[in-house]
Amino acid sequence: MKVDNSVAIVTGANRGLGRQFAAQLLDRGAAKVYAAARRPESIDLPGVEAIGLDVTEPDQVDAAARTVGAADIVINNAGFSSFARLVDGDMDDIRREIDVNYFGALHVVRAFAPAMRERGRGAFLNVSSVMAWLGYEHSNSYGASKAANWAMSNGLREELAPGIQVSSLLLGSTDTDMMKGIDAPKNRPDVLVSTALDQFEDGVVEILADEAARALKAGLSDDRGRFAK
Repeated sequence: MKVDNSVAIVTGANRGLGRQFAAQLLDRGAAKVYAAARRPESIDLPGVEAIGLDVTEPDQVDAAARTVGAADIVINNAGFSSFARLVDGDMDDIRREIDVNYFGALHVVRAFAPAMRERGRGAFLNVSSVMAWLGYEHSNSYGASKAANWAMSNGLREELAPGIQVSSLLLGSTDTDMMKGIDAPKNRPDVLVSTALDQFEDGVVEILADEAARALKAGLSDDRGRFAK
């Protein structure tokens, strides 16, 4: 899916990867970019149209789809991490992660897919994470929600074929607010988004944006214990 002259919407576009996606879509020639966030007043990127959107509220998602109309590109970037553990983490936090990272993304797809189907073209980019493939000392409920997001993309790819591209973005630690306070090497958001959009425009359906994603995907057939860190 080519960005030039497209109409695009990015969820969670007020900061981090979402802001980078919106900015770089404009740089690549998108005709219109809708930048969506729960607080649209927090969007400070020139050239976009800010809209309010909480992806966990189906009525708001449907309203956004009516506002945008026939989108060519939908980037499901909105995400939430509580760093909750599965066994003793707060269940409200765990439910919130599933609500945002899986059900929220699915609400968005269901709202925008009908117009794409009617025209026979369009593309979704769903932001997942290498945590979909990892066991860790924390963030395991987040990983479960991103595994659901990854599986969702695989299923949507079949349901929306032919004509509608569904790409899943897998990435490791990246220098965003979500990773603040985590002492680990981190991707630069601008570089990662540029890499992701290059592959998205080339029609890649599983975008492995960094070395962590490439190495983990290559090892998925190995014994599961290899992924416990």
